[in-house]
Amino acid sequence: MYPEMTPADLSTLDRSSPVRAAIAARRSTKRFSEQPPSRAQIEALLQAAVCAPDHGQLAPWRFAVLQGDARGLFADALADALRSRMPEVADDAVAREREKAFRSPVLVVVSAHAEPHPKVPVVEQWVAVGAAIQNLWLAAVEMGLGVAWKTGNAAYDGRVKRALGIPEEDAVIGFLHLGVPLASAPPRAPEAASRTRWL
Repeated sequence: MYPEMTPADLSTLDRSSPVRAAIAARRSTKRFSEQPPSRAQIEALLQAAVCAPDHGQLAPWRFAVLQGDARGLFADALADALRSRMPEVADDAVAREREKAFRSPVLVVVSAHAEPHPKVPVVEQWVAVGAAIQNLWLAAVEMGLGVAWKTGNAAYDGRVKRALGIPEEDAVIGFLHLGVPLASAPPRAPEAASRTRWL
């Protein structure tokens, strides 16, 4: 028999170890400093990412790191994709779409390359990539960095994938904005009890 746990109990538990403290502190960054993370920091985050659970050891994750002027590739692709979807779109809307590429000093585009496998379905490979993103995010929190995970129409647009060198058959799982956080989303009270059945 397990004791019933209240949200307050869980909050205390979340901060009882460095790992749980990082989990509890994780939230989306709304605004970033212009100061970019170092190459060593980014490489450490990617190394943390690839420690994720990976059924079959297929390593389905792929990363493209854009910083500095390279973010312009993404900005151009966002603009082209929007114009294709909405030919009559106003110029100011296109400009706002382009600005999304410059929300942070570094952008990590994470995609999933799923291999046909008799024991590992595609969904498990995609989930492994999601776990890699969570690993990266928690490592970023531990470093004092912030992350914002974005998708939207651009994640599913072939023009965007081609511009970033992502094969058509691969799936973009997230555009991860990365940098020093200046403003973050407000904390939310985690609550598992209403979504849990004890059998």
